[in-house]
Amino acid sequence: MKKLILTAAIAVFGFTGAMAQEFSFGPKAGVNFATLTGDIENNDMKIGFHVGGAAEFKFNEKMGVQAELLYSAQGTKYEESESFGGVTAKYEEKLKLDYVNIPFSFKYYIVNGFNVSAGPQVGILVSAKSDWEETITGGGFDQSDSGEVDIKDSLKSIDFAFNLGLGYKMDNGLNFDARYSLGLMDISDFDNSNGEIKNGVIQLSVGFMF
Repeated sequence: MKKLILTAAIAVFGFTGAMAQEFSFGPKAGVNFATLTGDIENNDMKIGFHVGGAAEFKFNEKMGVQAELLYSAQGTKYEESESFGGVTAKYEEKLKLDYVNIPFSFKYYIVNGFNVSAGPQVGILVSAKSDWEETITGGGFDQSDSGEVDIKDSLKSIDFAFNLGLGYKMDNGLNFDARYSLGLMDISDFDNSNGEIKNGVIQLSVGFMF
């Protein structure tokens, strides 16, 4: 009986230790190439950033899951100009949409630290502003005007997305990640007659797992 209890105890502690070795966590940060898709025209990618942390639990050498908490600066930008009779009017606008994102990914390690990942993401909108500038030059004109408008009330407070990624994790814990976040829902809080607008973000990240 004592031998059985001792064997069971060794098995339990051994299993716990093995599982503990599969858990890692640490910071990550990187650059965003963000835009808005859907019923929107003439917009371009806006460069932003993301920063936060990640925790990974590996079931075995090949498979695992990863949860993250990231502050992410997203949005899009416009730039239009028109000339007539020597007068040029130029309009620039940046939509600055800041989210706290919570991605959850299923990971598969292909070989030598290279992995692919996929999974859902919930985003919480914390700030939304329109930063614009308009200039008129030429033909005796030299005018400019600019401003910043809070547009948070025009957007939904929650966003859902699906992420697809490719990563590489070194033995020392340093890791690199490329991901595309595909927005799944209309973030506009207007009537549907105005069309749908969705987030789309390419993320390049570097992190370290302890």
